Amino acid sequence: MTRGAHRLVAWQRLLLYVAGVLLLVSGAGWLVLHYARASDALPSPFEAWSMRIHGLAAFAVIFVFGALAAAHIPQGWRISHRWRWERQRGSGVALCVLAATVALTGYLLYYFAPEAVRPALGWLHSGLGTAMAVIVAAHRRGAGGRPHRPHGVANERESHSHVHRGRPAVPPRP
Repeated sequence: MTRGAHRLVAWQRLLLYVAGVLLLVSGAGWLVLHYARASDALPSPFEAWSMRIHGLAAFAVIFVFGALAAAHIPQGWRISHRWRWERQRGSGVALCVLAATVALTGYLLYYFAPEAVRPALGWLHSGLGTAMAVIVAAHRRGAGGRPHRPHGVANERESHSHVHRGRPAVPPRP
């Protein structure tokens, strides 16, 4: 596998990052607008707009996540036992679980949550969304840098050719 063969396609990466930033900004903006106002004050008209933007960005992220589920995730799972991708398997699994949980809590907030549980569910949703942003950054960071290679393996092609031919990897030169 060549370096970067498992990276996201440019449109997926761009849409994911733009929508992710919109989710964070619109969600945090709504929290500030909603909880910073006086209890007897009318809601700001920007509260509704922040939720509209948040919902649109959520649909974009769900769409991109579907594309990731079709290609990036299965390919990453297959190659995660190799060198640098080992550390990304855990963050990838965490992202999948968090994505499902954030989508579920968002759905519950929008359609089903009774008023008594809305604040607690909303804070849970916000905390999970923020955690997801942090784990996306960690997952992305794990993709960068030089891959760790086993001692004596010059490149992946060489390591596979020796395995397939039944020969051990060539020891490094001093």
